[in-house]
This record gives sequence, structure tokens and C-alpha cells, in this order.
Amino acid sequence: MAEKEEDLKLLGFWASPFSRRVEMALKLKGVPYEYLEQDIVNKSPLLLQLNPVYKKVPVLVHKGKVLSESHVILEYIDQVWENNPILPQDPYEKAMALFWAKFVDEQVGPVAFRSVAKAEKGKEVAIKEAQELFMFLEKEITGKDFFGGKTIGFLDLVAGSMIPFCLARGWEGMGIDMIPEEKFPELNRWIKNLKEIEIVRECSPPREKQIEHMKKVVERIKSA
Repeated sequence: MAEKEEDLKLLGFWASPFSRRVEMALKLKGVPYEYLEQDIVNKSPLLLQLNPVYKKVPVLVHKGKVLSESHVILEYIDQVWENNPILPQDPYEKAMALFWAKFVDEQVGPVAFRSVAKAEKGKEVAIKEAQELFMFLEKEITGKDFFGGKTIGFLDLVAGSMIPFCLARGWEGMGIDMIPEEKFPELNRWIKNLKEIEIVRECSPPREKQIEHMKKVVERIKSA
């Protein structure tokens, strides 16, 4: 267990997959930290001061050093605390983990949720386009317990915080079964494996509360 002198603070939001994945990483490493819940609508002076560029969570403050953007923070955590490695040591495998993590956040999130939420008449087309993206992940996880192999890694934290504990609850609120088990058996097996890990369960937003939150997000997307 890391020493209390770490002087580590995390600014996050309970429903944000981006801050939840950072919490998972810190718990995986056994690093004590102070969590500061943020209002993402009425942003605090502290958040604006620490992250004036993006004005978003998560923000990690370690001994006065400030970092933002979850992928950057995860890499930093992995380099500072070397126990329970998150990123692969092999350069190619590390590059691929970063590639697929970017794919999840920049392609899967916008297409599988925003595009589906916006679609009024062409919802079936939007769902099909989203499922085509998930098929890439289905192939990537085939034959593995986790994207990281036998243990959870960088891509598991990114995809795990985003897909089963965020997007899936948004789909549930819209009445959509986006990744049915008969079509995506490997992804569903991976999700079950994730749910068996204590730190993942600890960092997952309450299900019903998250569904209600995602319904409000859908309404904001539709009215934008």
C-alpha cells in the first residue's frame, strides 16, 4: 500500500466514465487519494483553475502537479506507481492498447450513444453502425479474459468504464439492446468478468441512478 504522504487528489464526477476509470486505476495500484466530487454544470473555481484548457473532469493533482485527460492520467499513474502494471511492457502491445482506447472514446462513444440518441427516424441504421464498431472489439477480446490478458489493463479500464457502466445504461434507458449476447458473446463474457472484480464494482456508478442520469443526457442531446 502506498504511503499517505502521496498528497494525491482527484477531481471527478460520479457518473463520468473518464473519472471512474482513474479511480479504478488508483484502487488497482493501492494508492490512497482524496476524491473531490464536482458539479459539471456549475463548475467550481477549483476545477476552472486547475483545468483552464478543457474545464472538465478528471483532474489529478499529485504533489502540486496537475494533470488532465484520462488517458494521460492513466499513463502517469502507471509510470509513477509500477506495481500492478496497467499498460503492456511490449511497445507494440502498448501502442495497440492506446489505439483501441482512443477508438472507444472517440468512435464508439459518439457513434454508439450520441448518434443513436439523436436519430429519430433512422434509429435502426444508427444502431447497425454502432454494432459494426462493437464487432471490432468483439474480435479483439476473443480468446482473452480481459483486453489486458489474464488481468485487467489500460483498455479494460477505458472500455469498462465507458461501455457496461455508462453507455449500456443509456441504451437501457432508451429501450435498446445494443450488444445482445447472441451477437456479441465475447464482449458479454468480458463484461461478466469485469463485474467480478471488486475495484470495478466499487467504482461503478449506482445502476438506477446512472440510468436516470443518462436519460437526462439523451434529452439534452435531442434538444441541442
